[in-house]
Amino acid sequence: MNQDLLLDLQNLTKRFGRLTAVDDMSFAVTRGEVLGFLGPNGSGKTTTMRMVTGFLPPTSGSASVCGHEVTRDPIEVKRRVGYLPEGAPLYGDMTPAELLDFVARVRGFAGPDKARRMEKAIASLMLEEVAHRPIETLSKGFKRRVGIAQAILHDPEVLILDEPTDGLDPNQKHEVRGLLNELAGDKAIVISTHILEEIEALCTRTIVIARGRLVADETPEALLARSAYNGAVRIRIGAEQMADTVSVLTSAKLRFIDKSALNSRASLVVQFEDGDERDLEAVVANALADGNIGAAEIQRERGRLDDVFRSLTAGS
Repeated sequence: MNQDLLLDLQNLTKRFGRLTAVDDMSFAVTRGEVLGFLGPNGSGKTTTMRMVTGFLPPTSGSASVCGHEVTRDPIEVKRRVGYLPEGAPLYGDMTPAELLDFVARVRGFAGPDKARRMEKAIASLMLEEVAHRPIETLSKGFKRRVGIAQAILHDPEVLILDEPTDGLDPNQKHEVRGLLNELAGDKAIVISTHILEEIEALCTRTIVIARGRLVADETPEALLARSAYNGAVRIRIGAEQMADTVSVLTSAKLRFIDKSALNSRASLVVQFEDGDERDLEAVVANALADGNIGAAEIQRERGRLDDVFRSLTAGS
């Protein structure tokens, strides 16, 4: 067995009556990978994660974690998986410390080892100030951090995280991203999220699913390259120059990517027609100079994941 192959899905399928929620899903995740798992609501993301973690049996196909097939070795799989479910269901009358103590005991830890693991999880998620307050009194952000703490308590090889930064403020998001980047070296991490900036900030690879089927499996950079905005140029101009700018850029045989911007009186996004090899920024700058138009900013675009996501999942 490949010791770095930590998660392996083969033709995984789940049906609920006539509804096929997950349809013949196959992919693998190796040690050190952070996989972004994207899809619109109802696309099968949560169902897939529930099958991988053993909470739902597949209709057909298989899922293996660290070489252990989920339906045949469910206990071994759960030993190796840390799972943050959607909504992070927690016992509201417990404190974070009590919850982590309970989870640690369920997982078989005791004595100094249990205390060390609890202390590390509390420190990693910066829960010290709320460790002894009832969970039901905590903010959504703190509840999410408690959910992540219980998922990493046993130092699992595979982390399955459903919307891990939901409800966190920008500082907390930054801290959790830093933690996940630290953990990623010797683990396989799967992150389901609707926050596309998380994909660029955290993930080494991205899978997009729609209607239960895999429609893309690429690096975030490769997905950005699919965007109509990839390589385009954004021009910020004054409102009084909008009409003249549109005219000179049209004359330069440039096409407008974001037509709604024509009415925004703030900025324009332009691109060449396919196959044009010229330097787009230079062409834009020269066209504006010839028209005596002073742009506040000319900026190259990397692409937009939301643009690619919409095109891949249209009709879902």
